[in-house]
Amino acid sequence: MMKLIIDTDPGIDDAMAIFYAAAAPEISLLGLTTIFGNVTTEIATRNALRLLEAADLQVPVAEGARVPLSLPPFKPSAQVHGAQGFGDIPAAEPKGAPLAEEAADFLIRMAREHKGELVLCPIGPLTNIALAIQRDPEFVKNLKRIVIMGGSLEEGGNITPHAEANIYHDPDAADVVFGSGAELVMVGLDVTHQILCTKADFTAIAAQSPELGGMLQSMSEFYLRFYETVGKFDGCSLHDPAAVIACSHPQLFQVKKLPIRVSCSGETSGETLVADKGSRGDTSVCLGVDAKAVKTLFLERLALLP
Repeated sequence: MMKLIIDTDPGIDDAMAIFYAAAAPEISLLGLTTIFGNVTTEIATRNALRLLEAADLQVPVAEGARVPLSLPPFKPSAQVHGAQGFGDIPAAEPKGAPLAEEAADFLIRMAREHKGELVLCPIGPLTNIALAIQRDPEFVKNLKRIVIMGGSLEEGGNITPHAEANIYHDPDAADVVFGSGAELVMVGLDVTHQILCTKADFTAIAAQSPELGGMLQSMSEFYLRFYETVGKFDGCSLHDPAAVIACSHPQLFQVKKLPIRVSCSGETSGETLVADKGSRGDTSVCLGVDAKAVKTLFLERLALLP
């Protein structure tokens, strides 16, 4: 069974990814760490606790960084995920509380306790991961691998013409991670734009799984409306679930090993670029995907939820 921690800024597609991990029999979810992005870190922590309670999962949550490594903070993307992160679903306080331990320190400790076994899947900006790398020289050696939802090599950006949103929101942190020597997989827009979930798919999820699937369907209405405002009427991309699926089913993705660097300033800030050969370790960049198989797996696993 794969040991997994998801670093997350929930967020509607984060909710899809977390519910997928909850349902997948091959995944042992050891914790969530929270970050800014779709919402503030404070709201991300509350939402992570709410999702775990909804899924009846006893999993620790560690709250992460509230601002990027060096850039000023960004305003959350309320137009995409709603002011509270779950579309039109109102805010609700969870019963549980986060750990007293900060996210970066929790990640360092868990990597040490599960040396060589832990897969880390960041599906938001990479600040917590960069902080863990900076605090502990052994951190990346203790991890099995890091599977990143972020970046784009050939597809262009989704927040600027150059940059994917997670990388854009802390390019300095992303560059630290890509230059860390960790075993890295980049699940970016090159593949996530190929995997779409439609209104009919969310209706089917809710029919199979009335409680949690119904929650996702309610969230999806806001998300799909946003996609329509930017001229995409064929559904929403499965960004974050694709990264979690890449953790457990790497055979569904075609990768190219390339050294990656991140532009950290100017008009191209947040762009993921091929670095000079030998300047840093290679990243397995996902450039192809069996989109049908990934989507089928996503729908089948979610049908297992209550």
